[in-house]
Amino acid sequence: MILYVNNNGTILPNDAPTIHPGNRGHLYGDGLFESIRIMAGRPINIENHITRMIQGASVLKMKTPTFFTAAFFEEKIIELIEKSKIEEGGRCRLSLDRKTGGAYLPDSNDATFYIEVYPYKVNHFELNAKGLEVDIYRDIKLHKNFLSNFKTKTGIPYVMASISANEQGLDDLFLTNEKGNILESGSCNVFIVSNGVLYTSGLDEGCIAGTMRMQIINLALQNNIKVYECSILPQNLLSADEVFFTNAIRGINWVGGYRTKRYQNNMSRRLIILLNAYWENELGL
Repeated sequence: MILYVNNNGTILPNDAPTIHPGNRGHLYGDGLFESIRIMAGRPINIENHITRMIQGASVLKMKTPTFFTAAFFEEKIIELIEKSKIEEGGRCRLSLDRKTGGAYLPDSNDATFYIEVYPYKVNHFELNAKGLEVDIYRDIKLHKNFLSNFKTKTGIPYVMASISANEQGLDDLFLTNEKGNILESGSCNVFIVSNGVLYTSGLDEGCIAGTMRMQIINLALQNNIKVYECSILPQNLLSADEVFFTNAIRGINWVGGYRTKRYQNNMSRRLIILLNAYWENELGL
């Protein structure tokens, strides 16, 4: 299968270099990205992804043209999906980078885009059969700032947490802020369940404003499941009935254990059914 990318309007096969020398995302991490799930050959939740991306670009003082809309990017992504012959499940990474030129001080604040697509193993959200084993990452703390809620390309804390989890034989690690509060995992937002109520780190705590996090909150509220955005402390993990992670590609992953604490997955199973039903209805499947 030959897959294709779109480098700011130019479609290229991805079996050779496609990023231009001097790309500021590559040189300085000067950009943002969105990971977008593809179902039935179509990108989903595109409005929320593009809204967050354009808001992030504004915060980074990147200038985006008025035609950088959800409809524009949906059209470009579908064009790549069809050319790459992805007919069912897939994933897309959409990047916005500041235009090439300059060093730390850029020559221009104009934005360029880069889109890549890949097939994915299933055409629905699938709950993991075995619960994840997790712990807390101690080496790097996340510090809240005006960029915290956006998916910028400064991902070293998440890379190091993921490497550390792998070295410890774990599936993931919680990342905390300077107060020790749980913010997120190496690649996901975090929810805990106690007595049928969901709790998740608030955006004012400094976690990523995940698109799947938002959808799970909305689905829960629509189905009379209470949700609170609040501080999550390590001791809350020990009293929780359930813990699960969310992200745009995998949907929901339930946690089986934190150290010696074991968890159920009743809420995770209920929510994954609601999530799949929602998208099956939206896509007419």
